[in-house]
Amino acid sequence: MGNEFDPERVALVVNTRSRDGERAFFRALEVLEEMGLRVEKTHPLQDPARLPETVRELVEEGCELLILGGGDGTVSSVVDFLAGRETVLGLLPLGTANDFARTLEIPADMEDACRVIVHGEVVDVDLGVAGDDYFVNVASVGMGVEVTRALSPQLKKRTGALAYPIAAIRAFLRHEPFSARLTFPGGDHEPVELERLLQVAVGNGRFYGGGLVVAPDSEIDDETLDVYAIEMTRHRNLIGIARYLRSGDFIREEGVSHFKTTEVHLETYPVQRINIDGEIGPSTPEIFRVERNALNVLVPPGTDAARRDR
Repeated sequence: MGNEFDPERVALVVNTRSRDGERAFFRALEVLEEMGLRVEKTHPLQDPARLPETVRELVEEGCELLILGGGDGTVSSVVDFLAGRETVLGLLPLGTANDFARTLEIPADMEDACRVIVHGEVVDVDLGVAGDDYFVNVASVGMGVEVTRALSPQLKKRTGALAYPIAAIRAFLRHEPFSARLTFPGGDHEPVELERLLQVAVGNGRFYGGGLVVAPDSEIDDETLDVYAIEMTRHRNLIGIARYLRSGDFIREEGVSHFKTTEVHLETYPVQRINIDGEIGPSTPEIFRVERNALNVLVPPGTDAARRDR
């Protein structure tokens, strides 16, 4: 393994309720062992609610390499127990969007992902924090919450990657604009008050929503958060914004405010629920900050997606 990482205590935890999860569990175990990695403990979990408890116990027992199979929701549900710990995360992307894996250039193909786990490099990446909750990709209020509500398991299973644009259209049609006040405790920006908003998002990683880009230069290892707010402007402007969501260039469009910062305090009227990595969590007001080099993870050798700083 890269970075002279040669773990002895290795665990495989797979959310078998994720797409192709059960079949992927047995295939991953077979491929990893063929590649010479001995897996000490295995946990194929049919109940996703058991994921946090299982990971917490493994970390407390001294697990050196935790191989996690699932999507972004799986990663987000357990990242609180990995933050700031020595345990290294190896990722098998088994979800619908897999934005965290996409950010780290981890391939979706099972054998290629296993090869990254066996021969990859250990890096440490930043995490976002919403209050006390860690997140890897994006936390948002507004339309992002409504998209999550519209993104049912049945829709994801039936339409795959198309589930996200379908859910986004449904969410847009029933969205109610809101206002927000953003303040920056570090003093890097002046406070701003914004009206008639579609969404406010706080990005830690590069990708979200099935391949959309937070901002053109966003990275998961840049020690900052990307904050953007989209106003409910004329339909013509919104169409222009939508055209550039996949490149991140939408932040330069009229009606979009963008800030790079290490910490932001978000207040909204009315109160808004917060979407944290695809899971609906607490409500505003909330403080968001970046936790630098908080998570150890395996990535492909030679990637520019992240580096090891500690």
